[in-house]
Amino acid sequence: MSDIGFIGLGIMGRPMAAHLQRGGHHLWVHELRTTPPELIEAGATDCGSALEVATHADIIILMLPNTPDVQSAIFGPKGLSGALGAGKLVIDMSSIAPGATREIARKVAELGAQYLDAPVSGGEAGAKMASLTIMVGGEESSFNRALPLFQLMGKNINHVGAHGAGQTTKVANQIIVGLTIAAISEALVFASKAGVDPAKVRTALMGGFANSRILELHGERMVKHQFAPGFRVSLHRKDLALALEAAHELNLALPQTAQCQQMFNSLFAAGEGDLDHSALIRVIERLAAHDIA
Repeated sequence: MSDIGFIGLGIMGRPMAAHLQRGGHHLWVHELRTTPPELIEAGATDCGSALEVATHADIIILMLPNTPDVQSAIFGPKGLSGALGAGKLVIDMSSIAPGATREIARKVAELGAQYLDAPVSGGEAGAKMASLTIMVGGEESSFNRALPLFQLMGKNINHVGAHGAGQTTKVANQIIVGLTIAAISEALVFASKAGVDPAKVRTALMGGFANSRILELHGERMVKHQFAPGFRVSLHRKDLALALEAAHELNLALPQTAQCQQMFNSLFAAGEGDLDHSALIRVIERLAAHDIA
């Protein structure tokens, strides 16, 4: 049994932390909102600050919404940095800016601690089933130390390079996912507008080259218009903003990513930022003046 810190117990963090508990680890947890009672009932210790978490735990995992949240949890008032030093390992499993990640890693190293960026893909379903894809950047020794924990939360675990490489890989993932959701949205609206049952079209396409996990899972959400969040529009919008910010720094054009980002902006402006990102089909439906449900 190890003492593991976990900060950020939302849709993704909550089941991820539970898997660590079931793996035999004691958790020191901190959540700005309400700490999930089932984690406390299973033996987790609720802490009043990130600093308190770092005081007790040698490995601290972050699962937070955005770059400023991670920076605040580490370097803000009562942040982790007040208790970081030799032997401590910070694992950021949030999705944040690669450039900021490299700067955070540098500052953590100056305190004598280790750092990994290890964002995940797989959504709420993957978090619940412990089948997440985990993309890790940082030193190999730190990765090897963290691997037994990653194996409790995910299946496809890859050390992809130095600090920031994990976040860069996650941004690439979100580009592919966003554009695929947009493509499926257009295909299903096209079929429905042409008078063909989109549910039957989805089933037919799942047997061909167009098949994907996104068509399987999100295609069903689209057909049924069931958009309870597994991964929120607001978070995917943030991830594509990270992609475009990094592209600007690299003098790189990402035209399709920019268009997809505008579609997510449309949903956000309509007050639909808390819906699942498969709700992107609503943008195409509005443009077509046609609802497939």
